[in-house]
Formats: sequence, C-alpha cells, structure tokens
Amino acid sequence: MTANPTRAPERSADPIQRPGTPERLWQHWGGLRKLPAQSLDGVTSAVVLAAHPDDEILGFGGSIAVLAERGARLRIVIATDGEASHPMSTAISRERLAELRRTEDANSLAVLGAADAEVVRLGLPDGGLNLDDGTLTARIRELVSGFELCVAPWTGDVHPDHEAVGRAALAAREGSGDGTVWQYPVWMWHWAAPGDARVPWHRAVRVEIPAWAWVEKQEAVACHRSQILPLSPAPEDAAVLSESDLEHFRRRGEVVLR
Repeated sequence: MTANPTRAPERSADPIQRPGTPERLWQHWGGLRKLPAQSLDGVTSAVVLAAHPDDEILGFGGSIAVLAERGARLRIVIATDGEASHPMSTAISRERLAELRRTEDANSLAVLGAADAEVVRLGLPDGGLNLDDGTLTARIRELVSGFELCVAPWTGDVHPDHEAVGRAALAAREGSGDGTVWQYPVWMWHWAAPGDARVPWHRAVRVEIPAWAWVEKQEAVACHRSQILPLSPAPEDAAVLSESDLEHFRRRGEVVLR
C-alpha cells in the first residue's frame, strides 16, 4: 500500500494525500450492508496478486485465512517489495526497507495460516508498475494460469501500482476461459464516499469472514509495522497508514468487485 506519507491535505491534487472518509460514514451507509453476499465455498485454488507487501492482507487477508484453512491451493504474487513507501527517509535505506517489508509480509501470511502458500515476489520497481503493462501482463499470465480464482487490486483504486496490477490481471485472463477475477479496493475506502458514483457498486459483493479469520487478519495487519508505525519522529518517516485508514480494514467483511 505504498504512498507518499508526507501529506499536504488541503493542497494536494492526489486524493490519497487528502483527508480520508471516516469509517463511521461507511458503517452508517445502508448500501454497504446491502451488498450481495459472496461465498468462498467451492474455491479450491486461488492466486492473490498485490502491488506491494500488505495490499493482499488489507484487501483480502481474512479470505486468505479461510482459503488456507480449507486447504485451497494458494499462490501469492507480490509485484514490488514496497521500497518506496518512505522515499525521503534518512532513517532507513530503500534496500533495508525492502528487506523489512518482505519479512513483515511473510510473517503476516504465516499468521493467516498461509505459511505454506507459494509466494512469488517479482521485485519490480515500487512506483513504476504502470510503465510497462505488457511485460507485467505477460508475467502475470504465467502465474495465474491453472487457478480457479484470481484476486487482484482494483483497477480504479487511484494508486497507479494497484491499477497496473489490476489491469494486468484482467488482461491475463481475457479470452483464456481460465477462471474468474475478483478485484479488491484498498485506497478507495480513503478517497471515495458512500454511494460515490466513481465506484461500480453494481459489481460489489461482500465476502463474510468468520470471527477467527477476522482476528487473524488483525494480527496479520499488525505485522506490517513499517507501514502502521512511524520509522522515526521525522515527518518523512510518518506511518503510511493512519489509524483512520486502518479502521476500514477492521470490518468483519471484505468487499470485492466481480
């Protein structure tokens, strides 16, 4: 979920850098409660794509826990190592941050019971995934082949890396007859508002997760300390995910777009 943590809320043209929508507004919106239910029953194999280490945990972590517990074949594909989450930091090098984020992600998957899942880390440039969609699509096409379900970031999430991975997933599946694609939003909960016309709500469904999977998801999110806690007191080392952002991922259900 890499984004520039040094925000200038009122002046930024980037909706991710502006103040976000409080979770209480989402909770009070009847449309969220009325989303159709989507079951994970019968899913025997899934490949889950992420642009950065932690995206898959935030957007689909509870569902990963359920699929792992049911013995589904899982492949987790992380496009970048998230080394650009704190671009101005003097407290940590990009190389060390990449190593740290890989470790945090491995720990979080273990918490979800997915330690035995196949994990593929592509090591592509953080912040540069939209520069060569063709290469990304070709790589992802190889990795999603043979899986019943492909889960990827939403193509409208506003973050260019998220959108690039989502586009690549759709392009990789197009015309293959090789299963379905679900897309999970991450930053949407920050910049959108209930009923927002920019969001295709007619495609949205809610995957309910049991209480034990919800607990595991919260513990998995907590593994990503480099993103939820400051690296140092300096402004450029501020947490990427604010407490307000984290509240969106404490729901008992996970929303995907089909």
